[in-house]
Amino acid sequence: MLVLGSLPGEESLRRSEYYAHPRNLFWPIVAALFGAPVPDRYADRLALAARHRIALWDVVGIGDRHASSDATIRLHQPNAIDRLLDEHPGIRGLAFNGGTALRLFDRHFTRRADLVYLALPSTSPAHASLGFTEKFARWQVLRDRIEAD
Repeated sequence: MLVLGSLPGEESLRRSEYYAHPRNLFWPIVAALFGAPVPDRYADRLALAARHRIALWDVVGIGDRHASSDATIRLHQPNAIDRLLDEHPGIRGLAFNGGTALRLFDRHFTRRADLVYLALPSTSPAHASLGFTEKFARWQVLRDRIEAD
């Protein structure tokens, strides 16, 4: 599964790490999905994702926004997701980390009939209307989909 965010936030850009903000729930959710502790080191977090056949990228490759707010993304160019999918036919589905990632994907790309698409709630701390428990419950479809393949 390819998990797509919208565009890295300030902390992720500063540290060159996906989901680097300490209050982002992505890594705690992924770890919990597979019954693992959240690794402290980023390399170990990536290894956890890879071990469970999760790849990470963002819909937007270049963009302008204020702070880390998805609502302010402007003047953006998408990543070459079509090319990635063509070059890696083992990717069987896309999971969108939040509504902005899904909207931006649908604006720039045509969905493929042979892929599964999962719309998941954002793990960002900016989307605090759902807590860990509810987000975790909704993200379980990712694990179920991975295990079905």
